[in-house]
Amino acid sequence: MDADFWLQRWQAGQTGFHQDRVMPLLQKYWPRLGLAANAPVLVPLAGKSLDVAWLAEQGHPVLAVELSPLAVTQFFTEHDLRPRTWDTPQGRWHEAGNIRYFCGDIFALDTALLADCRACYDRAALIALPPDLRQRYAAHVYGHLPPGCQALLLTLDYPQHQMDGPPFAVPDAEVQTLFGAHWQINALGSRDVLAQEPKFAARGVSRMNTRVYQLSR
Repeated sequence: MDADFWLQRWQAGQTGFHQDRVMPLLQKYWPRLGLAANAPVLVPLAGKSLDVAWLAEQGHPVLAVELSPLAVTQFFTEHDLRPRTWDTPQGRWHEAGNIRYFCGDIFALDTALLADCRACYDRAALIALPPDLRQRYAAHVYGHLPPGCQALLLTLDYPQHQMDGPPFAVPDAEVQTLFGAHWQINALGSRDVLAQEPKFAARGVSRMNTRVYQLSR
């Protein structure tokens, strides 16, 4: 799986992962992080998620990261926003109000670009990556977030042999392995979502749980 996989998905309109509503688990658990209203938030692999706009509406400056130019363009168009844009060696930036989109490779982000982030909202990034890239992603992106940063992490867990990802299964043991050395991990909730995901049941998945974690660095 490489960048072309995701770019082609957006070009072909194969974006079943996009939700047409704000994630209820975000609305339920975000207050648990106890952040100031103006705390900057990182949203990795954001697509055109409505969650980005919701976080901005709460007063947060949002740094969304997305590989697909089409997804970024659609986000601003659908929210009737006209961003200013500029190019850097890492990629193209778009900004409107308190929303900034970085269109480029998430592994191009470094400590300087993430230094102001006080929180991370990870709904669809970790579970979008196969195991080898999950390790690299956790080490690189979370490794560049500053001390005191908080994260709200959503995962899926199902028998991986029953379905090819993405989304990939990320069991609790892997969360502990990926983040336990540098982050305090607090499991906030878990629920069976297979009944609400008939497309996965149709692909042969017998069990599917979503888990929510609060990570504190």
